[in-house]
Amino acid sequence: MIETLQDTFKDEVPVVTKISQRENRNPFLVLISTLLSLRTKDETTEKAMERLTKEAKTPEDILKIPIERLQELIYPVGFYRNKSITLKDVSHIIIGNYNGKVPDSIDELLKIKGIGRKTANLVITEGYGKPGICVDTHVHRISNRLGIVKTKHPHETEASLREVLPKKYWIIYNTLFVTFGKNICNPVSPRCSICPIAHLCRQIGVAKHR
Repeated sequence: MIETLQDTFKDEVPVVTKISQRENRNPFLVLISTLLSLRTKDETTEKAMERLTKEAKTPEDILKIPIERLQELIYPVGFYRNKSITLKDVSHIIIGNYNGKVPDSIDELLKIKGIGRKTANLVITEGYGKPGICVDTHVHRISNRLGIVKTKHPHETEASLREVLPKKYWIIYNTLFVTFGKNICNPVSPRCSICPIAHLCRQIGVAKHR
């Protein structure tokens, strides 16, 4: 299944993965792009990061930018005013508590206000290349739809996947399922007629499909 999806989407990756590849796995920029991507389209996040990285690539750079200018750079990402404050706060903590270096463990990342489990896992996997399973709405929905897990909440899905998914697939799993969820396995009326793994899917919860 994983190999099939890799072949299908070999030229398509989510925005955070794209930024990670472009910025040589810079953990701070992976963190920033993940925070900006929440409730924001990939295209908007990518353009915001293109503007932002011309002026800031480190926590110190972020703190030097006036808040009004920071808001201009990241607009129109969702909740851009709140996110500009979060970027400042997170940068301040990274400098003050971690000598300017983004922590490389989920437990330490979760100690930073504004960083949730999804963000922490993306930083670990995309920023440091360490094993982790990032569970967003696509991963949670599709894993249950396929019948790989039977869970109600994303954190339960992560725990279940850690038990059943071979470790070699942990990093790639989110990347593939996000792309798969956007292009084929849509939330409502998934495109089962063109799905490369339809023969493996139990279609749990699917009332209508194309």
